[in-house]
Amino acid sequence: MTPIRTDAEVESKLYRPISEVSELVGVKPHVLRYWETQFSMLRPKKNRAGNRMYRPEEIKMLLRIKELLYTRRFTIAGARRRLLDDRKETPQIAMGFDHADRALIVHEVKEELQRIAERLRTPPVPRRA
Repeated sequence: MTPIRTDAEVESKLYRPISEVSELVGVKPHVLRYWETQFSMLRPKKNRAGNRMYRPEEIKMLLRIKELLYTRRFTIAGARRRLLDDRKETPQIAMGFDHADRALIVHEVKEELQRIAERLRTPPVPRRA
């Protein structure tokens, strides 16, 4: 897997499923799920179907975790401490999930409407009696 690391590509979508994030970060999906258990700051939202949906901030966090673990050779505990120290140094901005929840719902509705429109554009197959 070759990771894609440009900020424009990471931020091009509001939410991404675990399969896309896995390709972006360059690790397998089970690694991402394991990291969620080890890093408390990783909590992707789940859609109505229960699938993980990652925001650009979470993807950046995953790229940072990968850098700490794979490139800089930190242990998981060491990487966790470093990330927590980094969070203490940067000021936190309070952000509610209301906007994100609405954006996800709008995104899902748009996708469904596009699927319906595509089905309406294709002519029906005639039935044989």
